[in-house]
Parts: sequence; structure tokens; C-alpha cells
Amino acid sequence: MQTLRIKTPSTDGAGGDAERTGTGPGRDLSPLLAGAATAVAAVGATLALTDAGTPLRGPCTLFFLLAAPAAGIGAALRGLEPFGRALTALAGAVVLNMLVAQAMLAVHRWSVRGGVVAVTVLSLLLLLPLLALRTWRSRKHTQE
Repeated sequence: MQTLRIKTPSTDGAGGDAERTGTGPGRDLSPLLAGAATAVAAVGATLALTDAGTPLRGPCTLFFLLAAPAAGIGAALRGLEPFGRALTALAGAVVLNMLVAQAMLAVHRWSVRGGVVAVTVLSLLLLLPLLALRTWRSRKHTQE
């Protein structure tokens, strides 16, 4: 049996952040991209819940249905390599969406709004315990 090794970030600051210390226009775009993705996902959820008749409703809602659960799953997989983490989070998001759709079809309660609400609730249930744990750990460190 093969052992899976998970890399943990270095605490001394000498790890992989050395390449980001340079200056320039593209040195750290991840907060900007995360904000843009959050905005597109929020627009998608809003358009789906309000039943707007815009052509952007489909793509933005699909992005929300993939990004919301992937964010929750990806946050739980902090120790994995970035590519493996993204791939696993995306696969988990697809599985979660399929399970929600299958459950709604099985009980004959299928609706777009219901699906968006169910995926939102499940994504929050994945994300909130991790945020609570991080908050608890940060408070514990400040008390010491």
C-alpha cells in the first residue's frame, strides 16, 4: 500500500512564497480573481433566484453551482497540492450537484430555485465548520 504524503506550509516563511516577493503588475492576482469569482457566483445565484430573463442567467448560475461547493470542499483540503486540490474540489462539486438533483427528482420536487437553495445550504454547511475552527484556533493563539 502506498503512503500519501501531504505537504504542510512552512512556518518560518522560507517556503514557496519567495517567488511572490517581487514587485510588478502581476505579482499576486489571487485576491482579485477570488473577488471576481465571488461576484460572478453571487450574480448567478441572484439571477436564478429572481428568475431573471437575461442570457447571463444560465452561465452564471452554472458557475455558482460549481464554485460554491468547490470552495467548501477546497477549504477542507488545505494540505493537498493546488492542482490536486482544485481537481478534487471540482469533482466533489459535480457529485454534490448530482446528488441534490437526484434527491429532488426522487421526491418529485425539482425546481431551479430549490436546487440553488439546496446547493447553497450544503456549501455553507461544508464551509462554516472550517471557518469556526480557524476562528477558534486564532483566538487560542492570541490567548497564549
